[in-house]
Amino acid sequence: MLTGFDWLRRCDSGAELLAILKYLKEEPNFLSSDGEEIGPPHFALDGPCRRCWVYPRLSPRSPYCQSCQAILTEAQRLGRLSRRSIVLWGFVNRLPRQLQTGEGFGTVRVLGTYIRDPNHFLLMVHRRALKPWMQELVLYHGHSLKGIIQIFPPTAFDRGIKMGELICRVAHHEARFPMDQLRVRFYSAPHQVLTPHVRDRKGILTFEVTEFLSLLEMASVFRTLLSPEAQQALYELLNLEETGRERFYWGRFWGYLTPEARDMLNAWAIRQWPKSRVELLYELTNYVAFYQSH
Repeated sequence: MLTGFDWLRRCDSGAELLAILKYLKEEPNFLSSDGEEIGPPHFALDGPCRRCWVYPRLSPRSPYCQSCQAILTEAQRLGRLSRRSIVLWGFVNRLPRQLQTGEGFGTVRVLGTYIRDPNHFLLMVHRRALKPWMQELVLYHGHSLKGIIQIFPPTAFDRGIKMGELICRVAHHEARFPMDQLRVRFYSAPHQVLTPHVRDRKGILTFEVTEFLSLLEMASVFRTLLSPEAQQALYELLNLEETGRERFYWGRFWGYLTPEARDMLNAWAIRQWPKSRVELLYELTNYVAFYQSH
C-alpha cells in the first residue's frame, strides 16, 4: 500500500533514508507489503505500527511492523555514513541515462538512488564526491539537461527535523523555477530548507550549474593552499571590527602565507567580498577534496 516515496516521507534521519534506499534497490518487495492487511485501530492495548501507522506490529510487545523494524535496525549501522553524505533532489526535463540504468557517473560511488518518475530523482553520495558528480553530470548532459537540483545535508536522530519533511519541502520549492536551464540550490544545513528566504536574500542559495561548479573549484583551491589554521585566521580577519590595527594584522597574516596562497587571495580580491560570499566559501570547503591538478 505504501509506495517508495511514501517510505521516504516517513524517514526521520539520514541513516533511515540510506536504509530505505538500500531496501528499495536490493529488496523492493520487502517494503511493498502487497496484500498485507493494515494494522488494527489505535487503542490502549494495541494499534498499528507506531512508525508508519499503517501495517500491523510484529507482536503485541513490539511497537513496529516488520518493515519499520528492519529499517530501524539497518539505520543503526548507517549513522556514521549518513553524517558524511549529502542528499540531492532533482527535478529535470529528463533523467540522465546513468540514473535510469544505475551505471553511475565515472568513479563516483553512489550511496543510494530513488527514481520517483521520469522527471524526479533522489540521490545520496559522499559529501566530498559532490564536485566530481556534478562535473560528470555537466560533462555528459550539460547542454540538454534543464531543471533544478537541490542539495542539502541529511538530518541526525537528535536534530528535531525529520528527513521526510525536508524531502517534501524541497519537492515543494521546485515549482517556482522555469525549465529553461539547469540550476542548483545549495543548503549547508537541514534547517535552511525550512527557511530558504534567509539564504536567498544573501544571494547564496540558487546558482546556475556552471557557476556552482566554479564555486566548488574555488573551495578546492582554497582548502588546498591554506592550512586549517590559516583559514581560521583569515576568517577572523575578514570579520574583524574596525580598531585601527587592521593593517598590522593583515601584514602579519600575509607574511605567514605561502606565495601561492597570497597570489590566490589577491587575485580573488577576497577583502572586498561581502560577508555572505565568504560564508559560502567556508561552507563549501566541507564538501570538496583537496584540489588535484592534471
